[in-house]
Amino acid sequence: MIVKKLHECGLRSEHAYAAAFASIGLSVASWYASLGMEKKGEERADRWGIFVGEWAPTFFGLGLALANYER
Repeated sequence: MIVKKLHECGLRSEHAYAAAFASIGLSVASWYASLGMEKKGEERADRWGIFVGEWAPTFFGLGLALANYER
């Protein structure tokens, strides 16, 4: 139901896969930025990186669901 609605709105599996790879890059960038800008230490930077890094599996899963629907 949700996958069908997303597909009807124009979202394709390639978009979800691209978002997954972008979130991996954003995870590294947010970790590095937090490490350099905040003086809270490496633990805080790790939390930022992990927070953003958790988006990638969601986007990959959505991409798989959309790919199956597109077949």
